[in-house]
Amino acid sequence: MNSFIFLLFGYNKNVKNLLIFMEYLPRIFWNISVRRMNFMATLEIKDLHVSVKDEESKEEKEILKGVNLKMKTGEIHAIMGPNGTGKSTLSQTIMGHPNYHVTQGDILLDGESIVDMPVDERARKGLFLAMQYPAEIQGVTNAEFLRAAINARRPEDDQISVMDFIKKLDKNLELLDMSQSMTERYLNEGFSGGEKKRNEILQLLMIEPSFAILDEIDSGLDIDALKVVSKGVNSMRGDNFGSLIITHYQRLLNYIVPDTVHVMMGGRIVKTGGPDLAKKLEDEGYAGLRDELGLDIKLVDDED
Repeated sequence: MNSFIFLLFGYNKNVKNLLIFMEYLPRIFWNISVRRMNFMATLEIKDLHVSVKDEESKEEKEILKGVNLKMKTGEIHAIMGPNGTGKSTLSQTIMGHPNYHVTQGDILLDGESIVDMPVDERARKGLFLAMQYPAEIQGVTNAEFLRAAINARRPEDDQISVMDFIKKLDKNLELLDMSQSMTERYLNEGFSGGEKKRNEILQLLMIEPSFAILDEIDSGLDIDALKVVSKGVNSMRGDNFGSLIITHYQRLLNYIVPDTVHVMMGGRIVKTGGPDLAKKLEDEGYAGLRDELGLDIKLVDDED
């Protein structure tokens, strides 16, 4: 849910007050689907090519060069790779960021193409993006934000009661070791990096999407915060939930053990395996895997 707020508000830096937020709220959240029950959802990326306009040259630069991936609810997939290989581009493209242009290939959710769908339609289909740098929204408390999101998903005659909302919120706050005072603070305003990440996971737990894309959720976290965030994600594991975790490092995957690990280099997935693949990368590095596969790919950290 927060992903759609941040995507929309991130595109318009002047939209930061409560009135405009409330104007957008029904359109954003009314289209977020109730979490699928007893239904195996699928997310498939087929030969995806994506370009973005270079700010200096104003020319289109291809970032993704034929990404293929398929997952279903009940699974946790991790994407690892060196800097500049297209991991975050993939996450933003899945969620429909307008700056990323699909030039070839498709993204299918339950067999239906979502490439031409706006952000709110993708939300209605059950996608959620926890962003690496979530935006701040002034004038809207966490509690207001979360309750409005839940009620916007429901018919007018079936709004969540105050007591049910508090019960659900308290349960998730306790799980994430978050203070009650966090619910009365404006959304992400003045939050530390760790608080923002916990808040992302709190919103994930309250919304319960079918698929969550976690873009470097471990960035900047100390070990204690990492354990708490991981506990929140692990609590969602089950037949009705799938997650695509994007990370540079093995340490997150020590706590959220993935079913499948994909390695991206040069805008493509070059190798897929199990959790042991992440451990191999930790030991041998990306350059070692590149050389093993015989790939002619220059890594950002390579010396000229």
